Amino acid sequence: MSSLTRVGWYWNRLRCMSVSEIVGRAGTSATQAVERRRLPVSVPPARLDKPGARWLPREAPESNRAILQRADEVLSGQWRIFARGALNLGFPPEWNRNPDNGAQLPMTYGKLMSFRDTTQTGDIKYLWEPNRHLELVTLAQAWQISGERRYLDAIGTLLDSWFVQCPYPQGPNWSSSLEAGIRLINWATAWQLIGGMQSPLFEQPVGKMLRTDWLNSVWRHAEFIRGHRSRHSSANNHLIGELTGLFVAGATWPLWDEAKAWRRIGREGLETEILRQNAPDGVNREQATSYQQFVWDFLLVAGLAAKATGKPLSEACWQRMEAMLEYVAAIMDSGGHVPMFGDADDGLVSGLSLGAGACPFQSQLATGALLFGNAGLARKAGIVDLRTRWLLGREACEPFDALLLKAAPATSRTDFPDGGMFVLGANLDTPREFRIVADAAPLGLGGIAAHGHADALSFTLSLAGREFLVDPGTGTYHGPRSWRDGFRGTSMHNTLSIAGQDQAVSGGKFMWIRKYKTRVIERETTPGIDRLVAEHDGYRRLPGRPLHRRSWQLDKLAACLTVEDVVSAAAPQVLTLHWHFSEDCNVTCTPEGLKIANGPVCLGMTLPLGGEVSVLHGSDEPLAGWVSRGYDSIVPSTTVVWRGLVPAGEPVETVFRRL
Repeated sequence: MSSLTRVGWYWNRLRCMSVSEIVGRAGTSATQAVERRRLPVSVPPARLDKPGARWLPREAPESNRAILQRADEVLSGQWRIFARGALNLGFPPEWNRNPDNGAQLPMTYGKLMSFRDTTQTGDIKYLWEPNRHLELVTLAQAWQISGERRYLDAIGTLLDSWFVQCPYPQGPNWSSSLEAGIRLINWATAWQLIGGMQSPLFEQPVGKMLRTDWLNSVWRHAEFIRGHRSRHSSANNHLIGELTGLFVAGATWPLWDEAKAWRRIGREGLETEILRQNAPDGVNREQATSYQQFVWDFLLVAGLAAKATGKPLSEACWQRMEAMLEYVAAIMDSGGHVPMFGDADDGLVSGLSLGAGACPFQSQLATGALLFGNAGLARKAGIVDLRTRWLLGREACEPFDALLLKAAPATSRTDFPDGGMFVLGANLDTPREFRIVADAAPLGLGGIAAHGHADALSFTLSLAGREFLVDPGTGTYHGPRSWRDGFRGTSMHNTLSIAGQDQAVSGGKFMWIRKYKTRVIERETTPGIDRLVAEHDGYRRLPGRPLHRRSWQLDKLAACLTVEDVVSAAAPQVLTLHWHFSEDCNVTCTPEGLKIANGPVCLGMTLPLGGEVSVLHGSDEPLAGWVSRGYDSIVPSTTVVWRGLVPAGEPVETVFRRL
């Protein structure tokens, strides 16, 4: 990164900060500078006779080939990281070498390390991913279901190598409190699975030394988080993850006086953040579906751990968690697809998710169905997945089946006005389903709205459980800049852009310096019609001060959706409509308009009269005709673009009809 670019980044960051945040960050930087010069504080002796909380069942579910296969891969040195699949990192790996580009990162003071110049450090997410130690949980599961000592010894080998290669507080693995929190969660999970303090891993003198090193590192991790929690504009999912890791450490290892503070800080912080970061209707305020899933898993671990201590989280927190799942169930189509609104980085909280063999969202719905006795969530999940059985016990299937037999509710929720999301549809959750998920939400959470996309008044459309109009996803965070900017920009969403501009002004890869406001004008639902009208002011900064209003009207009996866009302005505007179809769709031109087929299900599309029409497939310039289903992965799809000069206030109409 050039010095000029760096100055611009900091200036944009300052523009998004409040005075209190600027002062707070300055204080944090000063504290870190002092800490850098201090010797690490000695770890107090652990009181080994104090039992910790256990929130996992003592009996493992039935043996599972996928878990054993994943564990064997790790033993052979193969680590699966994002879209690159299994990488040969060795056993044990070099923990400070970035698999992205092979760079060995320096052992400097972790909190002051910068990873913005990816040409030197590589994408730091590739280094952090194996250091989250999800695979330790897989090895612990493999030992529990097979009884083979090699899996247990492998945990010791990996931990011992990590302690040697990653001394506190040096290197990239001591740079992020979120990463420390996730590591603590997986350590706590593996600790329980291998038998806790009395595990066979600790029987011999060398095992007792390993246990001492492990507990010393637990203390350092928790104290590291306590002193370096995310604040101000960065206080999003990171803070929830940090607080969860801190609380879980205090609950699992109450071996020091400091553990009481870890539990108190974690609990009090989570009680606040659950309600602050998630709207009353269950929509996560980062406006990113993937982070909705990520945050819920943190809250689940914290909630189970709190119950195990005998002091559960408040009823308000559990109610908000149930609302979060009801929102996910509402936007999930009958085929199990969930719209990819906002950022996604394939992040997992727990190694229990590896090899579980289920969609993360459906897994959460199954777990939530059992926790809350919610029959609607059970029907949407369909099955009790393996992860849920590891969390709640092998006997979970019987009460789940009982929930499936309960009478269906008369209606299911479709409107989430606090979060700005709305579901329009006919025959929902049936083979004849016609489902629209419309986004009339704010850009994102906090001053920088880091994980939001400029997607106001966008929507997805699925028929009979098959995706047609999709949100194309995220692409990358630190990979090609054209991907990062493009996938979060307006033109990569099913909405309207004016003069080729984004609805919001970006100040960096995780920063919006000028945001928009949305407003719902009308919402009507009858047996025959679903109607939504909303507007946003993101383009008021442009000449003529244009205001975009969109209406969706679904004729349920005819299975026909009419989308009308109106731009109020002082002069005609160049409008562009972007329509992104699933990679499974085939788009053809007919005399009546466009025909889109996804397998045997077909959709007809009529574009506005006049204007220019482009059908793009895997286009780099402009970026269009791509879908990203995973981090650093894109596959070709089809994007239809309509562009025209439209008089101010004149409606532009697009019609979608099931064929």
